[in-house]
Amino acid sequence: MNWTTLAGFSGKEIIAGGILGALIALGIVFAILVVAALYIYGAWAWMTIARKLKHKYPWLAWIPIANLAMILQLGGFHWAWIFLILFPIAGWIALLVLGIIATWRIFEKRNYPGWFSLSIIIPEIGFVLYMVAIGFVAWMDRKKRL
Repeated sequence: MNWTTLAGFSGKEIIAGGILGALIALGIVFAILVVAALYIYGAWAWMTIARKLKHKYPWLAWIPIANLAMILQLGGFHWAWIFLILFPIAGWIALLVLGIIATWRIFEKRNYPGWFSLSIIIPEIGFVLYMVAIGFVAWMDRKKRL
């Protein structure tokens, strides 16, 4: 008798558990890489937008929460509105509305339709559309329409 039969597990169950554990670990690593890639893409896009709009500190795009303050500033709001984040639910909703208005103004400054900023509130696909929109605004220069 060996220890696996004493514990009530067969060799096949141990191997299956090991494979399942490896797949879960691989999934977690993949999820972390995807989140990191999306964060890098978003920060790089916002830094590019801030540079094109001549913001004094475009590197703020890389710092969580400070990047939201930078977006508010680019949209014509005072950076201190970021403190709404300290008030759960009501403050977060107000900050979301201010963020959408600020993003609308930023998109219009870059000669893109402001309504692109509303993409973030579309269920399920809104985040993807928002990431595409900030990519266009950051890296595609558009001539002003007459």
